[in-house]
Amino acid sequence: MKFKKILGIDIGGSGIKGAPVNTETGKLIELRHRIPTPEPASPESIALVIKDLVQHFNWKGPIGCGFPAVIQNGIVKTATNIDKSWIDTNARELFSKATGLPTYVVNDADAAGMAEIKFGAGKNFKGTILLVTVGTGIGSVVFTKGKLLPNSELGHINLNGQDAELYTSDAVRKDEGLDWIVWAKRFDEYLLEMEKLLWPELIIIGGGVSKKKKKFFEYLTVKAKVVPAKLLNEAGLVGAAMVAKANKKYLMSIYDK
Repeated sequence: MKFKKILGIDIGGSGIKGAPVNTETGKLIELRHRIPTPEPASPESIALVIKDLVQHFNWKGPIGCGFPAVIQNGIVKTATNIDKSWIDTNARELFSKATGLPTYVVNDADAAGMAEIKFGAGKNFKGTILLVTVGTGIGSVVFTKGKLLPNSELGHINLNGQDAELYTSDAVRKDEGLDWIVWAKRFDEYLLEMEKLLWPELIIIGGGVSKKKKKFFEYLTVKAKVVPAKLLNEAGLVGAAMVAKANKKYLMSIYDK
């Protein structure tokens, strides 16, 4: 079976997005479809949304899914912006069973990073790259010489006595009514801490704020070059499809069952 076309799905704190992806070009084959993330975001409720996305596209092939948690061998290990009942759930098996289709699950930020390295702002860059996705939470991806450090979860470092994403995520900006300058200074604090730890040569900003470059980039003071993600909100689902393709042996094993 060929894996040129894979349904990419990106599970976020506020919405679950999907679209068929051409994994050779990184382009969406159909318009992206978004369904609000259910509350509570339990395994059963999210599995039903995944099934709805499959039905929306009348999809019959493999699926790649980006998930907002540490994922090890398909199993969810953390639950910051999702229901706690996800911990130790085998998301691969759950989604494969719900859809009747082979599904590969990867950390959502890692998925976005893979897409940006292959098709976006990090293409052909061989130094150390930090990608930060900013939305309901803060996701992080670290690449060195094109190699991924999986599940880095650096959005949860301690910053001013609290979890960093509780201080400077886009959700915090909205909830606290922060103007862009005040928020940018908070976000700059976070990036400066990342620079102390990792010394990246390139920082890519993804998530919803990546479309607002003109509102806050000028207030960032890190030494690294900072650029917006090129794939914007499509990076997560494109990357999820790419990671699924890279693990086609696993997908084929599901087909064979």
